[in-house]
Formats: sequence, structure tokens, C-alpha cells
Amino acid sequence: MRAVIALSGGMDSTALLMRLLADGHVVSCLSFYYGQKHSIELQRAKTNIAYLSDKGIEVEHREMDLSSAMAMFHSALTSEGYEVPQGHYEEDAMKQTVVPNRNAIFTSILYGYALSIALREDCEVKISLAVHSGDHAIYPDCRPEFYSALEKAFDIGNWDSEKVSFHLPYLKRDKETILRDAEQSLSILKLDFDSVFANTSTCYNPDSKGRASGTSGADVERILAFHAIGRKDPVEYVDEWQVVLNNALSKERELKS
Repeated sequence: MRAVIALSGGMDSTALLMRLLADGHVVSCLSFYYGQKHSIELQRAKTNIAYLSDKGIEVEHREMDLSSAMAMFHSALTSEGYEVPQGHYEEDAMKQTVVPNRNAIFTSILYGYALSIALREDCEVKISLAVHSGDHAIYPDCRPEFYSALEKAFDIGNWDSEKVSFHLPYLKRDKETILRDAEQSLSILKLDFDSVFANTSTCYNPDSKGRASGTSGADVERILAFHAIGRKDPVEYVDEWQVVLNNALSKERELKS
């Protein structure tokens, strides 16, 4: 079984990589530098690939530099002088973290690479993406109908498109269920959960040392997910775990009130 994924270095794509490996796939990973301020995530991806190699699991990993084009796109994640908003992920302010057409660009590159592998190796290839239900409200390019339309367009625009399919296993899941799935995958692979997730970054505004702020929407959602499964997040935060957890719980209460 063959798969190609976008490995951002965040918790969702890392969990997806572990699931694919646990299910016996041979996986190729592409990571994208697009001028994002939180590019520490790319180093974390490399660290996890090295960790897997140390454990005898070889995974192809390539980093693509798209910054010459995408750094021009207007977003709190790429534009200087445009602060990353704080709060819960579902707050309207989080729309400032949308990068125009980002997932269409990434998926187009993934599709071209997946089809190339399919032709070279004479096999079928899955494009596996870690988009999940929590993304749908804020990111229009994470919605199911977007990927349905994209897959149809790619089918029309390529010969041998029957060799490539989309695989979106987390589309109806949230971050809590993604972490629970990762626990199962890592148990199968006999890998340490904390070691793997310490080598991830979800924060959109880390400090100069790469420590997560605990205040961005992505942070809050991640913290709440770890809390829901009864674990302390192994990633280093600027503040102690109890401080960032209390802040996340407070943001959740505010959203519900």
C-alpha cells in the first residue's frame, strides 16, 4: 500500500503519518515552507522523521520551498506586522489565519507527486490529508465539498487519474479523536507517544526558542484535546502546563457562554 501525505510537523499530520505506518503503508511525506512565521514546525517534522529512522522505520521526506510565491499572500501567518489572533479556534477572529488558496496549492503538488509515484512504481497511491472537522468553520479549503471538487478536477485534468485517490480519515473527527487514534497507532508501532508529540508544533506564534505561546487558537484546541484524553502535552510552552490549560478552559467557557 502506497501513500503520499503533507507533513506539516503539527499534531494532526503527525498522527496521520503514524496511522498510515501502523496500517502498513509505504509513505512519502512532503513538507511545505511557504513563508509561515511558525516554520519551527518544519524542524519538528524532520526530527520525527529522524526518530522513526532510529527506530528502524524509514520514511521518505522532502521539503518544498514555496515562499517566493506564497509569502506574498495576505494572512496573519505570513504577513509582517499582522499579529496572530488569540482565542478559541472557532472564534471569527481566527479567519485571519487563513492563507489564500493554501490547501489547493499543496494538494496540487501532492497530486502531481502521487501520480508520478503511481506511474513509476506501477501502483495505486493514496493522497492522505489530516484535515478534520474542527477546521471546517474557519478554513474553507478544509471542507469536504472542496476536496470532492478538487478530486473531480484532478481526475479530469490528468491521464491515469484512476491510480490516485484521496484519503481523508479525519474529516469527521476532532483533535481529541485524532489523539486517541494516535495512541493506538503508536502502540502498534511500539513507539513512545510523548517522544513523537514533543516533536510537533501546532503553535502559530511560538517564541524565539520555539516554545508554544498557549494562546493562539491552534494552541487552545490542542491543549483541550490533550486534556480530554487525560494527558499533559509534551510540547514546551512559555508557561507551565496548568497555566496554559486554565487559559484554554477559560477560552472554551467564554465561547460557550
